[in-house]
Amino acid sequence: MIKSSDLKLISYLRKNSRQTLTEISKLTRIPISTLYDKLKVHEHSVILKHTTLLDFARLGFNCRANILLKGSKEDRDKLGSYLKAHPAVNNLYKINNGYDYLVEGVFIHVKDLEDFMEELEKAFALNEKKTHYVIEDLKREEFVPEAVA
Repeated sequence: MIKSSDLKLISYLRKNSRQTLTEISKLTRIPISTLYDKLKVHEHSVILKHTTLLDFARLGFNCRANILLKGSKEDRDKLGSYLKAHPAVNNLYKINNGYDYLVEGVFIHVKDLEDFMEELEKAFALNEKKTHYVIEDLKREEFVPEAVA
């Protein structure tokens, strides 16, 4: 079980990862050296990656889609490897309930998405596929575990 003080640090970093340890120390009354030690312990275990959320549309990527894929048993692993390596795949999840993968793809145009789907159909035996276009982000990466009192 994770300690309350560790959870406090993680919660503050989750809300604003650019906040300094000095600022977090003032808010939590946990010494900076302790926060630093906790951060080092949790990096690459609980804290998997420090990253930046992007507004893809402002960068010229106007098409985002969540794609559900079910491949043949023979192609399933090859499909997963292909998707992991593809530059347009932002997130990839292995899922259940009738599908193998949930893919979040980011494309400049809808045509690029259609070309991607055609590539998949030519290269792999897909049993099922569904595409859901992302119209608007309503909430993204907001979950913050609450520190236990």
